[in-house]
Amino acid sequence: MLFFSRKNRPFELGPYPLERLRHNEKFLKIESERPKISRPIPKEPINPNTFSKAIAKYLEMFSDLGKVEPSPKRAPVPDDLSLRTKDIKGAGYFLDAAQIGICNMVDNAWYKGVNPYNHKYAIVIAVRPGRTPETNNLAYDWVNGHEIAAAELRAFEIAVALSEHVQWMGFDGNAHNHNNGDVDIGRLSVMAGLNVRDGEAILNPFLGKSFALAAVTTNYELNVDKPLSASSKNGRGIGYWLGMGSAVPGIEWGRREKRATHLSAYPLETVKKVERPTTIILDDEVPQVPKRAEFFARAEAGDLGEKSRVERGRFAFKHPFAMSMVSLIKRMVPEQDGQVCKEKGVSYNDPGANAKALKSISYLLGSEMTGICEIPRYAWYSNRKDGSEIPYKHKYAVVMLVDQGYETMEGASGDDFISGAQSMRAYMRGAEIAGVMAEHLRSNGFSSRAQTNADSDVVHIPLVLWAGLGELSRIGELVLNPFIGPRLKTVVMTTNMPLEVDKPIDFGLQKFCSSCFKCARECPCNAISWGDKIMFNGYEIWKPDVERCTRYRLTNQKGLACGRCMKTCPLNKVVTWEGPLMTRVASWLGINARFLKPLIIPIAVWLDDWLGHGIRNPLKKWWLDLEIVDGNAVHPTKGVNERDLNLSHKIDPEKQNMAYYHANDMPPPNTKVPILVDRNKALKAKELVETPAEALLRTASGGKKPDHYVPTPPTKDIDSSAKDTESSWWGKN
Repeated sequence: MLFFSRKNRPFELGPYPLERLRHNEKFLKIESERPKISRPIPKEPINPNTFSKAIAKYLEMFSDLGKVEPSPKRAPVPDDLSLRTKDIKGAGYFLDAAQIGICNMVDNAWYKGVNPYNHKYAIVIAVRPGRTPETNNLAYDWVNGHEIAAAELRAFEIAVALSEHVQWMGFDGNAHNHNNGDVDIGRLSVMAGLNVRDGEAILNPFLGKSFALAAVTTNYELNVDKPLSASSKNGRGIGYWLGMGSAVPGIEWGRREKRATHLSAYPLETVKKVERPTTIILDDEVPQVPKRAEFFARAEAGDLGEKSRVERGRFAFKHPFAMSMVSLIKRMVPEQDGQVCKEKGVSYNDPGANAKALKSISYLLGSEMTGICEIPRYAWYSNRKDGSEIPYKHKYAVVMLVDQGYETMEGASGDDFISGAQSMRAYMRGAEIAGVMAEHLRSNGFSSRAQTNADSDVVHIPLVLWAGLGELSRIGELVLNPFIGPRLKTVVMTTNMPLEVDKPIDFGLQKFCSSCFKCARECPCNAISWGDKIMFNGYEIWKPDVERCTRYRLTNQKGLACGRCMKTCPLNKVVTWEGPLMTRVASWLGINARFLKPLIIPIAVWLDDWLGHGIRNPLKKWWLDLEIVDGNAVHPTKGVNERDLNLSHKIDPEKQNMAYYHANDMPPPNTKVPILVDRNKALKAKELVETPAEALLRTASGGKKPDHYVPTPPTKDIDSSAKDTESSWWGKN
């Protein structure tokens, strides 16, 4: 912030200072008495093109969602309506709504001819559209005139999730947009205190005429907002620009608007570029792994025992809000790939121009940061879960980061009942971004596929490194970004469109993580290494105990999964004008004054603890703690994790028992029967580990690749009656 810290702003107030505007209840009566209107005839977009058609396709895909049967029993939600409202508004803001308001439903707000539902409340969602690319950017012709349509897709996605959240708590709810709804959303937006009338036009105090709307109608009782006064038509006063009320300052919105559209909100272009990632990768020795070898896939197959197998089908979405996003994710999986148009309408022969255009539309759709790389051999999975081989289909990867939400993470312990929703949000949003982009490119004649958490043919971590979006961290199999730290999830779009690639980056993380042990100290299951980096399957890495980490995330009874390492990392900060001045200064020095790192790092690590970074901020906790058990939301059966910092925790690296499952310990890529893990064998496998120096010496002297880098081959002895489990865990609820 320029002058005001966001630390004391309740999350459910949102990024805009709506609470500072004047209100006038007389407009409730005026709006309720306005005549009913007919359902508008859907407007065909001006100058429709392949981008607008991709947006329309995804909007139509979502149109039959948001209307599931409410849970049989109502959740034990609080009687205090302010707590219910906090949960609903917080959920919407967490999904990146610009503004949310709530009002009572009135009969005239239903379209003519609609039989009104027994819904007494409306939740109205406003979304700020992305920026129009510059006229010299190829994406200009794709995007111009369709910015609001893209924002409407986001708004309706949020409405669907909020509607299903309400239904998983046992109440009725329906999502509405202008094309697939039953309500006059413009009228509701005025009644809910988001917009004001200017004649027949509707204006937003902060967004003007440029916004998208969606709504949820429900019988879930909530506190309602008051309509705005006519004098609140323009909210962009000095308080807005300076961020009074600890809202996002207008100067930050302005800064983002001034950046070129192919650049993110963060100055990633200023970070030092290098030819190779900052950790050693022995390209010829990295094994290709089958999907069956991933530890979550192993749990699903029964390799980690029955308890882990059962929890695999619910561990990340056993909370109503996390569960609300599953239907959206599932709906997008079948559309990740598709037919390629045989004719290219336009010649796209300039890789640099193509790359710039794709980055621009990625940011319009919601990517936090985007990079591009060629796909190395080892980044392709070797086999699907059914054992079939995966072909090298595309040359390039467009790699995108989705922020998991700093303020929500501030209110959480990292392994409580919101952590799963943080993942689901990123997976949902990422699938939407990559899916729309891939659909658009296929329509332009380029084979393209969205590679998502639900179904990916590629391993994301090496692609994030090569695309210049971060460095490997002590957390282990996680890439850390210089601006948002570790609080990220990734989505990838692979394509054969000619693209200019980015270079890996070096912002000094290897030195930082060598001196900082906070993630290891705070890990609830001691899965993060306290020791030095080793070579594992061709990578130089602080190798985590993946089995231990997976078991904890699956069987965490006091929360959903775990993201405690992300929560407590000293680099989990806000470094734009939203963040504190000293945080911005420290970030700049860390990236641009590398010679100071030996002095800065010990001070920064100590100061991070002294300032209490990593503890929970109760003002940022907006969600209700609930657990879905047998289809009904109940109070968490085992309680809720409420961790803060564990300053005294320390482990001698020599005594930390870490299990190493090398490539030769992977299950056969085509087996569908359980292959139980042998932890004792994996503990002894430490003896096979090389140091980076030993590996470099071996390769320099012509030594052969270690035998344990060779994956387990396919087996002929498989259960052919077993069903393919590809993405099956998305379909179990």
